[in-house]
Amino acid sequence: MEHLLEIRNLSIELPQGKRQPPVKLVEGVDLDIDKKQNFGIVGESGCGKSITCSSIMGLLSYPLTLGKGSSIRFQQENGNEVEITSLPSSELRKIRGKEISMIFQEPMTALDPTSTIVAQIEETLRFHTSLTKAEMHDAALAMLKKVNIPRPDQILLDYPHHLSGGMLQRVMIAIALINNPRLLIADEPTTALDVTIQAQILDLMNELRESFDTSVIMITHDLGVIAETCEKVAVFYAGQVVEQASVEEIFHATAHPYTAGLLKSVTSLGGAEKKLYTIQGTVPTAGHFGSGCRFADRCDHCTSRCREAAPALTEIAPGHLCRCWLHAPEKEAAQ
Repeated sequence: MEHLLEIRNLSIELPQGKRQPPVKLVEGVDLDIDKKQNFGIVGESGCGKSITCSSIMGLLSYPLTLGKGSSIRFQQENGNEVEITSLPSSELRKIRGKEISMIFQEPMTALDPTSTIVAQIEETLRFHTSLTKAEMHDAALAMLKKVNIPRPDQILLDYPHHLSGGMLQRVMIAIALINNPRLLIADEPTTALDVTIQAQILDLMNELRESFDTSVIMITHDLGVIAETCEKVAVFYAGQVVEQASVEEIFHATAHPYTAGLLKSVTSLGGAEKKLYTIQGTVPTAGHFGSGCRFADRCDHCTSRCREAAPALTEIAPGHLCRCWLHAPEKEAAQ
């Protein structure tokens, strides 16, 4: 297995009963995450970012299910390659929190309000290690120091409601990294934090990635976060990957009109007109995508071809993939 994580033909479906086909919320996603790599997933709310990464953890909410043919392969620390989609729950629990960890959105609601910080950190250690109570306490204290929490001895005894959002986010990072995972999924780790704390959290994650040799999947709608933390990025739109490339190419050789719109909405903030650029229209509802390109109704370059047939995700340059008829191979565009 060449990569740490390989996702192939991933689809996530919402059943509608026996008489109707399921609604595909995510469809045809292929991703490769390398060892010690920062990989970004960016897109609007509802585009499928979070549920894609929840499927890696085996944490899809009922009644969502993986579609037929979906594959998520992971290389464990011992060299074994496992198909996560076919693992029994008991085996998946051994990987979750140990080799694959996740920082969830909204740390204020992700932590248990009835348990102390030390109890919540030790819970992860208790499940995956054979450390004594004293050793777990020492490990929890050391990890809080690594994530730059002041007064760590006191913070261990506090409850989540005693801490600010930035402090809670550091605690979430500490819990996620306490077992030195090979893959860390960070779902909007700077949401609801002020700008100063956001910068501190992103700097901290970059430092910890280097010291822990951990691969990171960064889920965000913020291209600034992507630019600061990631090496490669996949742009999601309406449940599909519409563009995938290195961060440099995404920013300087943008191919898909949707990606261009996202970038323009950021750069327009500093423009002479002082007017925020917005992409016209709204994201189509799952189950009503139609037969053509899912971005067609919002695209300035839309043609009749775009409304008739859906473009495939094709390689337009080495390592640069795009799902758009503007960049389709000539033989496909002519059909």
